[in-house]
Amino acid sequence: MQSQNRIFDDIAKVAGGALSALGGLKQEIEAAVRDRVERFMAEGNFVRREEFDVVQAMASAARAEQEKLAARVAELEKLLKK
Repeated sequence: MQSQNRIFDDIAKVAGGALSALGGLKQEIEAAVRDRVERFMAEGNFVRREEFDVVQAMASAARAEQEKLAARVAELEKLLKK
């Protein structure tokens, strides 16, 4: 009976070691994938979401200002034609 307990203990140790190894392997794979994606994004013509949002807000403000100025020019042209 005691030899069976040792076998079960050994199996449990091997299983625990295998799970630890798989956990470490998972972390290494995640880090490698993250590194690859970051490198791909850096090498491509991509921007981060935050940068895109800032530029989009700037473009929206510039568009509003341009429309305001266009309306003002139209008013001034109207006044000049009188």
